[in-house]
Amino acid sequence: MSTTRTDQPSTHLKTRLALALRRRPFTHHNRLVALVVVINAVAAFGIESVGALSDAVVANVALAVLIRQQHVINLLFRVATSAPTTWPLRVRWTLGKVYHFGGLHVGAALCATTWFAVLAWALADPLTWTILGLLVAMVVFALPTLRARRHDVFERVHRFAGWTVLALFAVHSSRQPGFVGSLQFWLLLLVVASVVLPWTRLRRVPVRIVRPSKHVALVSFDYGVTPFAGSSTAVSRHPLLEWHSFANVPAPGRAGFRLTISRAGDWTGRLIDDMPTHLWVKGVPTAGVGNIDKLFTRVVWVATGSGIGPCLPHLLSQETPSRLVWSTRTPRATYGDELVDEIEAVQPDALVWDTVGQGKPDLVELALRACREFDAEAVICISNKKTTWHVVEELEARGVPAFGAIWDS
Repeated sequence: MSTTRTDQPSTHLKTRLALALRRRPFTHHNRLVALVVVINAVAAFGIESVGALSDAVVANVALAVLIRQQHVINLLFRVATSAPTTWPLRVRWTLGKVYHFGGLHVGAALCATTWFAVLAWALADPLTWTILGLLVAMVVFALPTLRARRHDVFERVHRFAGWTVLALFAVHSSRQPGFVGSLQFWLLLLVVASVVLPWTRLRRVPVRIVRPSKHVALVSFDYGVTPFAGSSTAVSRHPLLEWHSFANVPAPGRAGFRLTISRAGDWTGRLIDDMPTHLWVKGVPTAGVGNIDKLFTRVVWVATGSGIGPCLPHLLSQETPSRLVWSTRTPRATYGDELVDEIEAVQPDALVWDTVGQGKPDLVELALRACREFDAEAVICISNKKTTWHVVEELEARGVPAFGAIWDS
């Protein structure tokens, strides 16, 4: 009897702790940030020279850049999603969080800037202070609030300041004896190659745009690339200034792909209104959160509005048994009969919630109901930031594996 009384509070405490760790700020993204910072803090005890400081800077810059490289991202997803569905659900739940890899980017970028501040203080020359100023500017404009409010400025600062930092740091490092052939040399060369590689595939391609309403554009591409389900493509009208990533919608047995673009800002609004005949693309299709569906035997997709776009290729391929919950305003009037018919053909049991006629839904409750009825192992939510975070956190607090974008880039 006494053992039972002792165990119950202990079990309850463990459960509450586990639930708390599934909410912000204890996300896998932030845990990876902390991991990188801790490793750097431990490494600090072995740094006793300017050369070692430079090595620490370059190592962190390399991690920050390479973890964002498209081929590296695709490799991370390929490894994480190769686990069979016979593995324990808790293991697959953790592997599904692979898209939090941006925490490594953030942690390494912060540590690189910190190390360089120490290096600039030690050397106190104009070049190092210039590089430090650019690094600090990149960090400041990457702060979540400022990045959200001034995303175009953030993107340009990150791009042009980043390129300048690499050039100046190469000049700085080349002053050191024995630089050519050193670890710094090869890491910097690898970083430069990583940055340049996507631009070698820069091209201006024709597009066909169908506008079922003033809210949405369905953009079709057919330039010799048929991306995999769960990938995204970055597109631009001015390639040096701004890029926007959208989920690819390939159709089984058909070449090319589509993007579902809704009016969500100045850039998307102009594209919908202007309907350009060509867009710029670069790099390769890059894996995104939707890829993790293959880790589970059955999945519920929760989408709002144009979030249906990232879900659609998975629903069409039918590789993982799925059930759709889609909340949107007047779906046929907004997205067109053809798209809605396509969805209903592969998802006859989908719950399509018209927010105009039915009001605002409780997406958490609808997702839980769909999970019970469909016997699903996981939920993937594709929506805006506020809704995605709410749905994911509430479902995980109830013990349901849930996944959704984290807006870390």
